[in-house]
Amino acid sequence: MAMDNLRKLRLLLEDFPKNHNLILVGQPVLLADLDLAVNLDLKSRVTYSVITKRLHDDAMRAFIERELDTLGLPHSTFTPGATELIVRSADGVLRKCRNLCLASMLETVRTTAGTTIDIDLVNRVLLQPHWQNEVDLTDF
Repeated sequence: MAMDNLRKLRLLLEDFPKNHNLILVGQPVLLADLDLAVNLDLKSRVTYSVITKRLHDDAMRAFIERELDTLGLPHSTFTPGATELIVRSADGVLRKCRNLCLASMLETVRTTAGTTIDIDLVNRVLLQPHWQNEVDLTDF
């Protein structure tokens, strides 16, 4: 979100009752922008902020398996190589892992490649432009 939009949102919400809260989930870049002297008026209204840490590879694999269990799909839905590629490409960011798994499943259905998702299908998803240009979170 651009800082100008954040300022407009703040002005819009000033008329709200005081028992309403606004939760912003942002990138570390947003926190850095709020630290600038120009934005101190906005920073003074922030009551709580946290930077989430990246997940370990084992936690990512466990997440994939838990979601497959929830869907009633076997753990063999993703080949071991495809799972490793997803975990490596997600780089500890749970949202990337989820989106990459879903995109791989959709690509499998689109290409009618069967019921097992392999490395080739995951690579086909990773070649799409929006996966190429995404800015990674920095570790803190």
